[in-house]
Amino acid sequence: MALMSLRNLTLWVAVTAALLCVACLPTMTMAADEDPLQDFCVADLASATTVNGKVCKPLAQVVATDFKSSLLNKAGNTNNANSAAVTAANVDNFAGLNTLGISMARIDFAKGGLNVPHTHPRASEILFVAEGTLYVGFVSTANTLFATTLNKGDVFVFPRGLVHFQLNIGNYPAVAIAALGSQNPGVQQIAPALFTPDINDQVLTKAFKITQQEVNNIQAKFRV
Repeated sequence: MALMSLRNLTLWVAVTAALLCVACLPTMTMAADEDPLQDFCVADLASATTVNGKVCKPLAQVVATDFKSSLLNKAGNTNNANSAAVTAANVDNFAGLNTLGISMARIDFAKGGLNVPHTHPRASEILFVAEGTLYVGFVSTANTLFATTLNKGDVFVFPRGLVHFQLNIGNYPAVAIAALGSQNPGVQQIAPALFTPDINDQVLTKAFKITQQEVNNIQAKFRV
């Protein structure tokens, strides 16, 4: 009887553990784009319907070119304050990506160009250096910096949601290609997110330990 009770207890523990694992699955699967329910779902970019994703184009209207994009075959215009340009290929401009959970971007850097500190709230990123030399890094939630120098052919991973950046430290223009784990990874640049909106100045002076005048000066640069 004691042996049977032990077996029953072991079975009960195993079943309970399995049920707990199943209960956790919805939470874990929310960490990425939803799995597709068909071979593909080419986005109907003309549709005004709002869903968590894009409405599917009727299958009879899908053609091979829906799965092709030439968005990344030309250099972006780096004639700007950061001397860098990001060209994105995501579900908003590449309909064939809908429901596939992936996207790409091309980053062009003039000499000294910077892809400013930013985050992607819905995707991790892997960066491939096609040309040039980049100083890249990200900051963990413990405020630890993980940074290194990348040369042509190197790759580097930026974990989802963490602040990261790329700087061209070479003597010539650089090009990098990024792959992201979401059809719509989103991007939020840190400085504009804080100094463009009308956030109470006390929040900014205390958070950055700067004066009211310094806050005004920084805000003026982002509100032109």
